Amino acid sequence: MTFWEALADLPHRLHYVDVGPWRTRVLDVGTGDEVVVLANGTSGHIEAWTQNVRALVEGGYRVVGYDYPGHGYTTLTERDLEIADYESHLAGLLDALGLARVHLAGESLGGWLAVKFAIGRRDRVRSLVLSAPGGRVVGDQRVDKAQSVSRAAVTDPTYENVERRLRVVIHDPEMITGELVRVRQAIYRRDPDGANMAHISVLRQPEVRWRNRLTDEDLGAIDVPVLFIWTDHEPTGDAAEGARLASLIPRGEFLLAEGAAHWPQWEAAELVNAAMVAFLARHGGDA
Repeated sequence: MTFWEALADLPHRLHYVDVGPWRTRVLDVGTGDEVVVLANGTSGHIEAWTQNVRALVEGGYRVVGYDYPGHGYTTLTERDLEIADYESHLAGLLDALGLARVHLAGESLGGWLAVKFAIGRRDRVRSLVLSAPGGRVVGDQRVDKAQSVSRAAVTDPTYENVERRLRVVIHDPEMITGELVRVRQAIYRRDPDGANMAHISVLRQPEVRWRNRLTDEDLGAIDVPVLFIWTDHEPTGDAAEGARLASLIPRGEFLLAEGAAHWPQWEAAELVNAAMVAFLARHGGDA
């Protein structure tokens, strides 16, 4: 089943919202009173949550997915973007949609953003779901191999190059669907010289990453409920490291997804969906 087939019978709207200079692509699904906002990884897009939207809507939630500046079909960027830029954009988007407080689910860069946003704008967040969050500075930054394959995928978006980029985040190549590859091919073709990709990849540069980094202290400063999802093939740390990170969060819960890499929300969707819906049910309405 494709993403759009999965949504066809659900009330949904795909539209664009102006947030400052950014014409932002937004997917709005369901009619629940509580809202879950989905945040993607670097060079990601709404479709990274293909496997999860229906479960959340059937759990009673309204789901809002969006493309960051420089990502997906939102306006491309002509300048470097750092975490504060993504925070400001998210706050503006919530304002534009009339959303006072939301549950925020982020994968990779989205998890990094979600933590920083929850610390700086506590009044806008009910709870967090962090799916293999990025942003730490670690000794072996193996996930950084995404930078070279990302540039190759953008400047020469053949099926093979885009699939190679997705293999950085998805452990089992059989889980990479043709639809996902084709969606990324179309998105990457918007940036033929790779200039936009360079601007959104700046967070991988050591100095920039250091000043934006996600620290143990940041995790300890989160004062909303958190579901922290990690995997046994996560490039930036093993299962024990994931459990350690989760233990730093005062109201944190830990979920290990086995047989997955950097996209547990995709590769272990059944497990993650059940955990997310149960977690959100326990913390619905949390201030």
